[in-house]
Amino acid sequence: MNRNIACIGAGYIGGPTMAVIAQKNPDRKVIVTDISQACIDAWNSDALPIYEPGLKEVITACRGKNLFFTTDVAAAIRECDIIFVGVNTPTKTFGAGAGYASNLQYWEAAARTISQEANGDKIVVEKSTLPVRTADAMAAVLHTHPEHTFTVLSNPEFLAEGTAINDLLNPDRVLIGGPQDKRGKAAIRALVEVYAAWVPRKRILTTNVWSSEMSKLAANAMLAQRISSMNAFSALCEATGADISEVATVLGMDHRIGKYFLNAGPGFGGSCFKKDVLNLVYLCRSYGLKACADYWEQVIIMNDAQQHRIVARTVKTLFNTLAGKRIALFGFAFKANTGDTRETPALTIANLLAEEHADLVVTDPKALTNAAKDLAHLEHVTLVDDPYQAAEGADAILLMTEWECYRTLDWKRIYAGMRQPAMLFDTRNLLNYGELKKIGFKVLAVGKTV
Repeated sequence: MNRNIACIGAGYIGGPTMAVIAQKNPDRKVIVTDISQACIDAWNSDALPIYEPGLKEVITACRGKNLFFTTDVAAAIRECDIIFVGVNTPTKTFGAGAGYASNLQYWEAAARTISQEANGDKIVVEKSTLPVRTADAMAAVLHTHPEHTFTVLSNPEFLAEGTAINDLLNPDRVLIGGPQDKRGKAAIRALVEVYAAWVPRKRILTTNVWSSEMSKLAANAMLAQRISSMNAFSALCEATGADISEVATVLGMDHRIGKYFLNAGPGFGGSCFKKDVLNLVYLCRSYGLKACADYWEQVIIMNDAQQHRIVARTVKTLFNTLAGKRIALFGFAFKANTGDTRETPALTIANLLAEEHADLVVTDPKALTNAAKDLAHLEHVTLVDDPYQAAEGADAILLMTEWECYRTLDWKRIYAGMRQPAMLFDTRNLLNYGELKKIGFKVLAVGKTV
């Protein structure tokens, strides 16, 4: 067995993960491959296709030495004995399970390519988020090969966008699931060796395949549930005069709960949470667990309701009409420190504001390229880099993404350029409301009376 590693899929999973593996395993050749020439060209340039703090430095240190990006998928498969599969698995929009189940067409295509191009036995590692027992289906596709043997492992990623490199370098845990026979255990040991180059052994957990696949869905569902729970509390706080930030502080000091994912806001976004919770709903329904399915679906319903509630408060505050009014969205990425706009709450809110005939202007430090694609269907939208320009002549600002740079803006200057009365809706509870009110803003926040 050689020590080379390939990854099919050069997206948010494959690029950062393989870069860190290459950095920490300088004696291994690591190949990231994708059928998109534009994507690979970007990885081979100074303008990387995704933004993550620290990613460019890792890529620059390894690229061309033991880290390579190529569209030659077949050659990468033949050259490597450990093959990660990190292709996209979006929610199905058609057929059985539409709106809930994962679309596995790209995953199946990758499996068939591995089977067709393999020149020897391979360890195939599921890195994409997949439904439980998908490894069985992958093994069925791979085992059609008449000569070679394929061992399928599950190695889910637990990265948070915006902190992906730090999450890779200092993981809470690395999870590897595999068959519990002799060949499976040998494959698990081979993958443990890759991560053990920098991760303490006590943080590398090994399980059976199904436990590993389920753990990924369970982790994202639990995190999403916390966000929806806090947003449910935020509505009650507004109605009763409680302060959601103070409630979150109290809850966070309870060691049984912890302080993370207790911030009220416009809801969760990104490529994982909604997709994985919907997948869990579909899985529960498939096994006839209606009550369980209904419980997890409510997490999605609460997430959607929060975005409608934010727009409703905006309409009410601006004298019950947004027609012809200029509304500035500060931030479009689903969270800070990423340019990713997949499932961003800002898109839902932009669509709802457009239904009210508002004129929208959107600014974001990293996400405007993606925002341009997401908002192409709307007529009255302007995209600008400069937040001061975005606010010029605006009736209201909705702060949608918790970019740290928004804390340090000259809010007096912004206020002076807006139409009066000027409204600021801080959906992320990021700013100092006392100072903003002194300036003259009509301030709204999620989960508190300002």
